[in-house]
Amino acid sequence: MLKDLRINNSLTGKKELFEPLHAPFVGMYVCGPTVYSNVHLGNARTFISFDVIYRYLMHLGYTVRYVRNITDVGHLTNDDDAGEDKIGKKAKLENIEPMEIVQRYTQDFHQVMEQFNALPPSIEPSATGHIVEQIEFIQELLNNGLAYEVSGSVYFDVKTYNEKNDYGKLSGRKIEELLSNTRDLDGQDEKRNSVDFALWKSAEGTDHIMRWNSPWGEGFPGWHLECTVMGTKYLGKQFDIHGGGMDLKFPHHECEVAQAVGAHGCEPAKYWLHTNMLTVNGQKMSKSLNNSFLPHELFNGDHELLDRAYSPMTVRFFMLQSHYASTLDFSNDALNAAQKGYRKMMNGLKTLRKIDSSNIEAGELNEKAIGQINSLCDNIYRAMNDDFNTALTIGHLFNLLKKINSVYTQQLPLASISEDVFARMKTTYEEIVIEVLGLKEESNVDVEGLLEIVIKEYAVAKSEKNYDKVDEIRNQLKEQGVVLKDTKAGIDWAYDE
Repeated sequence: MLKDLRINNSLTGKKELFEPLHAPFVGMYVCGPTVYSNVHLGNARTFISFDVIYRYLMHLGYTVRYVRNITDVGHLTNDDDAGEDKIGKKAKLENIEPMEIVQRYTQDFHQVMEQFNALPPSIEPSATGHIVEQIEFIQELLNNGLAYEVSGSVYFDVKTYNEKNDYGKLSGRKIEELLSNTRDLDGQDEKRNSVDFALWKSAEGTDHIMRWNSPWGEGFPGWHLECTVMGTKYLGKQFDIHGGGMDLKFPHHECEVAQAVGAHGCEPAKYWLHTNMLTVNGQKMSKSLNNSFLPHELFNGDHELLDRAYSPMTVRFFMLQSHYASTLDFSNDALNAAQKGYRKMMNGLKTLRKIDSSNIEAGELNEKAIGQINSLCDNIYRAMNDDFNTALTIGHLFNLLKKINSVYTQQLPLASISEDVFARMKTTYEEIVIEVLGLKEESNVDVEGLLEIVIKEYAVAKSEKNYDKVDEIRNQLKEQGVVLKDTKAGIDWAYDE
């Protein structure tokens, strides 16, 4: 198995050989959802992408600790420090406790991730569960002269930090440009510099619901702080991978780097990975354009831009057809094509189960076919090792599927490729599709058992030359996405591609 995994590191802008800090252990932190509303499709793409990365690292034999947080306090309504906590704002509107909002939308998030067949992380910490650690972290930054307190709020001193470090290293921003482009917002007047960001915000004299005691008075933590604290708490001062959506690169991840360097003297993560945005029919996805989808709208077909419903596995397959760092464009045509591709891949699993390799007779080996199969298996791993390129991987899997189908139809006899080569082909296809890409058959019904009943009825109608009945059964099954095939070995079925 090839293991020369290379990752396109956002921190350096280069594709680098993956060398874990403490192999075979890998620490990975991904910024989780802010649970004030239903998880949106952009979030889902990020978490599906990192689910595949998590799965592949484990497939390569690494022991992975995957930490993905729940933001249940501290996420403000704009990019700076003025504004209202989104969860608190929602709680006020509905006149309920903030933790009711948190519970409702955390459950929604977990349900959606389960529908997408995403594995749960190793640890899923919440911001409110780590207030003590966040206060201690702020105190460490104060002690290091990189933070200051004003009227019960504490801010990170970016200009002081930048005297010895490079604020903007991750996102490519320059502090001079940030200073000149800063808008006038509430709370700016108490900062030393407009680029400074809040570590702790005072709640004195406000109706902010979520507040805690601190050495600086009652208040609540800044959004950027939680991930630095929880990432380093569970993965150490330096860990391997930090990920999230591209929209988090600045200011969130940039602030995370500054906080970690300011407190610990080292960058928190060795490799930074960012997923790209979603578009719809070539336009940016946004609520104002009414082209923003929630996952359940896709699953139910409940949106004016959708021709019909699309299953979770169809959507997952569609997302994996594009590299995680590439823009992904939603359209009905693209989703319909993804459904065909997904079904074709599931047919491959079904075909493999039907091939009996228990009694392969010795015969003349087809060295050319053997070389092609081994090359295809290698290409699948080369694609995954190329910055987790699922798009290329799927293409190579379909090429391998052609060989699988040739073996099934006996155009390529099993004896001509040997038991070992067939075993490698079977294992590679099954493990990459199921374990790495995380695809699965979606029906909870015993489809094969039901179809056997229908096939018997079809066989009787055919033997009696009742062609009207034959056509009726074929058409009804085709409407359900199933086609019947008359083969030399008998009657078979497959998903309609």
